[in-house]
Amino acid sequence: MLPFVITSFSIAALALANAQASGPIDAVPPGGNQPPSLKEAALDNLLSERASQQAFDTAIADARKHGVSEQAILEARFLFHVDRNEDQAIAALAPEFTARRQSFKPTETAIFNQQEDWLAVVEYVQAIAAIRKGDKAAFKQHITEAFWLSPGQAAAFAPHIERMRLDEAMRAVKVDFNASFPSLLDGRPVMLKNLMQEKKALLIHFWSPMSQECEAAMPDFIATMAAMEGKQIACVSLIPENDPEQASTARGLISKLSEKSGGTWLIDSLENPLGRTMRIRELPAMVLVSNEGSVLFNGHPTDDEFWQRMSQVDPRIVRPKSEIESRD
Repeated sequence: MLPFVITSFSIAALALANAQASGPIDAVPPGGNQPPSLKEAALDNLLSERASQQAFDTAIADARKHGVSEQAILEARFLFHVDRNEDQAIAALAPEFTARRQSFKPTETAIFNQQEDWLAVVEYVQAIAAIRKGDKAAFKQHITEAFWLSPGQAAAFAPHIERMRLDEAMRAVKVDFNASFPSLLDGRPVMLKNLMQEKKALLIHFWSPMSQECEAAMPDFIATMAAMEGKQIACVSLIPENDPEQASTARGLISKLSEKSGGTWLIDSLENPLGRTMRIRELPAMVLVSNEGSVLFNGHPTDDEFWQRMSQVDPRIVRPKSEIESRD
């Protein structure tokens, strides 16, 4: 599972900063008047292309055509998948990075200043592959070595450590459907058991009206609820505190949604908050719970794994197009 907030990995930011500091392969010295070569242009395009996998594959082919090294292409592929939060694709790069571990060439790099940064990425990729396999010991070994090699990239490694710890914690959680929460709309207690009935799963949407990200993501959440209609999944939205001002703001936001709001809007318990049990640290967050109370997913609404888990509950569920992205 991904962490609650989808963040750009600092490892990519650092790598791009290194690229700017050291200059791309065959870069023209400062003050030079020569136009960039076809090789330089192809490399620049490769490092910046993020539109689609197809567009990136075309950029790779063009880079090879103009003599960009395979090492630089591998580095660019790594950045492409990092920026797109594609852990599975990053893990798939492990054999190639491992094979090139000791063959790093400073003259062929696209993004690294030091060999240690390259070796840290080799370890990082292997750590991602290990976590995908559920191999905790190997993950710990590789992520620790990555940190040792490049402490400046620690912020890139931390989310994966947090994720593994979260996965372990969630395996021990069992949601009590006898628990009840006050309704955000009228204050009456609502028991989860009454919402579940014969449902296959329960989706809990943790949010706050005080969060701009939550407010911006609300149209996508409404689209998510629409996608679940008729799919035997109960849906609950939970604000974290029984604070009068926050509750009033939340009701005002919901009223703007009109009939689109749907679902059940609740306030988390003060005595035994579900958000604390689920280790919610960033909002919005989604928690998908089986009808037996087991946690199937805990993370950010945009995480691909969330939709994979949803489709496992009901194959008819189709991920809706993001209304936010469609407006951009």
